[in-house]
Amino acid sequence: MYILGGVIKTMAGEDIPDGCIHIVDGKIEEIGRRDEVSVHPAAHERVIQVRDGIIMPGIIEAHCHMGITEEKKGMEGDDCNETVDPITPWLRAIDAIHTMDAAFDDAVRAGITTAMIGPGSSNVVGGQFALLKTSGRRVDDLIVKAPAAMKVAFGENPKVNYSGQNKSPSTRMAIAGMLRKELSRAKQYAADKEKAAKEGQAFQEDFTLECWLPVLNREIPLKAHVHRVDDIFTAIRIAREFDLDMTLDHCSEGHLIAEELAAEGFPAIVGPDFASRNKIEVQNMAFKTAGILNRAGVKTAITTDHPVSLIQALPLCVGMAVKAGLPMEEGYKAMTVYAADICGVADRMGSLESGKDANIAIFDGNPMEVFTKTLYTLIDGEIVYEDGK
Repeated sequence: MYILGGVIKTMAGEDIPDGCIHIVDGKIEEIGRRDEVSVHPAAHERVIQVRDGIIMPGIIEAHCHMGITEEKKGMEGDDCNETVDPITPWLRAIDAIHTMDAAFDDAVRAGITTAMIGPGSSNVVGGQFALLKTSGRRVDDLIVKAPAAMKVAFGENPKVNYSGQNKSPSTRMAIAGMLRKELSRAKQYAADKEKAAKEGQAFQEDFTLECWLPVLNREIPLKAHVHRVDDIFTAIRIAREFDLDMTLDHCSEGHLIAEELAAEGFPAIVGPDFASRNKIEVQNMAFKTAGILNRAGVKTAITTDHPVSLIQALPLCVGMAVKAGLPMEEGYKAMTVYAADICGVADRMGSLESGKDANIAIFDGNPMEVFTKTLYTLIDGEIVYEDGK
């Protein structure tokens, strides 16, 4: 397949006017100006002609719950939170994601090709997120990375859920203490397993602790639900204590401590700023947060937190952040290359470069503007959405 014309926003350098992308076997084979790339389509190859549109990497949603909290299904389709046990690291999002949820189709129509999907924030440890492609029926075929992160939550949500059950945690102290206790158990388990392997001894694996090994080995991050300043710093304190990677998800008061967060080096996934300020911990939520963090040097992506706000509104959320001060080019990066890096897959996606997955979105204008239409969405070089069809 060839894509010809338009402006290619590679997210890996300068934009390419009147560009050409050659796709072979789901990968980008060649990319450049049309007069620099040899265009010789075979008889079976499709050629997409783009006149004045924008060609960019497929958009990445770095934190959402689509398919695990289904639209229009009520309790029957809500599998987001196992609200009877505050520590559930062994739960896997892939066992609850329903790809027939309408949100997957909405995502594809918005040029969103990849989404990080996982449990909610009612538990101190909610379980394992998965990074999925957004088009297909069988979840196993959509997996880009699983597990991709371990969900942990601070603040109001675990407090509200478990104080109502008259059990811990009912305070922020208990949330932090329970997470430390669980991580200490996991570290001891890892040490015991390593010792047994070195000594050639038999070792009985524990399913409820084995899931922590990718976190302890820094293969995947903690995915920390944090809104308020104190919760953000508690999450950082624990990540430092146990030498873990982590993403700061929501980070609603991040703009109040931007310089400190930049010095710490953890990335932020900001949002959902289209939602209402319906909790105490989000009273300072604002579209300006992403721009302030970005200017301070924090790698920042933006989330809808679907279904808190709708998945198809992700480009518009980025546009509102741009309106509030995030530089335009940084807005494009927030939903592509920065999101890919935060999700641990920048080697495969997030920018348009030779050898990377051909996940591509083509728009008739800037996708951050409300009247812009998606013309094509491609995943692994296959057209999964075409305007008018």
